[in-house]
Amino acid sequence: MMSSEEFEKLHEIYRSLYDELQLMPQRILRCHGEERKRLVRVFDERNGEAEEVLQSMDRELIGAPSAYRNAMSTKIRLYRRDLGKLQRDVRSSDLGTGLASRPGESRQGIYATQNDHSTHMQSQRALLIQGTASLNNATASIERSQRMAAETDQIGNDIIEELGEQREQLDRTRDRLVHTGENLSRSRKILRSMSRRIVTNKLLLSVIIIMELGILGAVVYLKFFRK
Repeated sequence: MMSSEEFEKLHEIYRSLYDELQLMPQRILRCHGEERKRLVRVFDERNGEAEEVLQSMDRELIGAPSAYRNAMSTKIRLYRRDLGKLQRDVRSSDLGTGLASRPGESRQGIYATQNDHSTHMQSQRALLIQGTASLNNATASIERSQRMAAETDQIGNDIIEELGEQREQLDRTRDRLVHTGENLSRSRKILRSMSRRIVTNKLLLSVIIIMELGILGAVVYLKFFRK
């Protein structure tokens, strides 16, 4: 996934380098001798740095949406064309003034030294860009880890709260069970009391029935059998 922030940083770096490169052909044209050679070396270094930045921008565009990628790829090609034009301007001005025309100077030796120095600077620039990218990736990884830790902490807090609510529910259920047990005990006592009363009532009723039968038998005997 392309980081738009990283791409914008690279774009700003390139624009800064290009603004500096734009001024150098005229400065080189106005200078002579060692100062001209120094400016040519500086131009090569900055040009190499700009090319490295464009390569990094190419890598950043790999994961970009197609519409955005096509537009920015076109812009990068235009940037490379502008760099090539500046390089041709510097080389033409260098050839026109005969930089290596003095005795003992070798144009091939000068440009070989310049190219070696430029290659070294490009390598250093590539390492710097790679280190910056690695640092950005590490920072993003740390931020993701922090977000995951915060989310995990939030989940843990939610679980603790839920367990607390479940404990309160269990305590209330236990209290209800205790109250239910007490109610059942009272109900059993009432039922036993009622059972005893029923038995007592049955005994009393039986006694009354027996007494009534006895009285009835006595009355019948006295009335019909006794003379």
